[in-house]
Order: sequence, then structure tokens, then C-alpha cells
Amino acid sequence: MEEYAPGDIVEVETTKGLAYVQLTHTHPSYPPVVKFLPGSYEHRPDNVTVLAEKPAPMAMVPLTGALNRLGLKHALAGRSDIPHSERSFPIFRMPIRDKQGKIIYWWFWDGQGLTYSTELMAQQETLPMREVMSSDHFLDQLLTHDK
Repeated sequence: MEEYAPGDIVEVETTKGLAYVQLTHTHPSYPPVVKFLPGSYEHRPDNVTVLAEKPAPMAMVPLTGALNRLGLKHALAGRSDIPHSERSFPIFRMPIRDKQGKIIYWWFWDGQGLTYSTELMAQQETLPMREVMSSDHFLDQLLTHDK
């Protein structure tokens, strides 16, 4: 079973072609953070590391376990430094709801501590959710992240 490290770009064979993720961060109490790199490809791009240069959706995913559970072939395709703007552990958001399901405030977690706000600002709407992504949701993200 291959384990991946921050900076590793992993090629995943899907029904839509080759998809790529980059492992960006690890945390002692949570699964690794992965970044879903844009596009699906018939063949590996000549310079796969270029895919990691732009911002892209992130999630906490038990990467190797998810790939194995899904039976997806995968391999290390390259290694790239994490872009300077993404080197800090990403901030994740989590809604806190009342008994009726209404969001009453938001928690923001930076890998170490929590802060909160009663309103979600526009720039916070794009933060990843603080949840461990399931294998099925991981596959859906791989298949739909073509931008």
C-alpha cells in the first residue's frame, strides 16, 4: 500500500480518464488534505506539476484508503511544491445548527484552533467543509472536477 506525502501528485484512473490530486497537508488527528487538480486526461500531461499551480477545491480524504476501497488504479505522477499562498494549513468551515436545522453560527478551523462567526462572509463561502470526505464523494469530485 503506497502512502503519499505533501507535495505528491497522484494520478487516478477513472471512467472519464486520468484525474489528479495533490496531497497538500497532513494532520496528526485527521486524514490528509488533498487538492483536486483540474481536468481529466486521456494521457498524463507532459508536465503534470503545472496542474498544481492554480487554486482548486480541497478536502480531507483518507486518500490511500479511499483509492483502495474504490478499486481505482493510482500512482505517483509527480511532486510539486505547494504554492506559497497555500502553504499554511487550510481553513475549514463547519455550520453549527439549532434543533430546527437552521445555521446559527459557523466554526472555522485552521488545523490548530477554532474561531467562529454568526455570518458567513463572501470569501468564507469557498472554504472547504470540515468533514472527512467519503470514498463515494471523493469519486464524485474526481469525476466532476473538470475545470
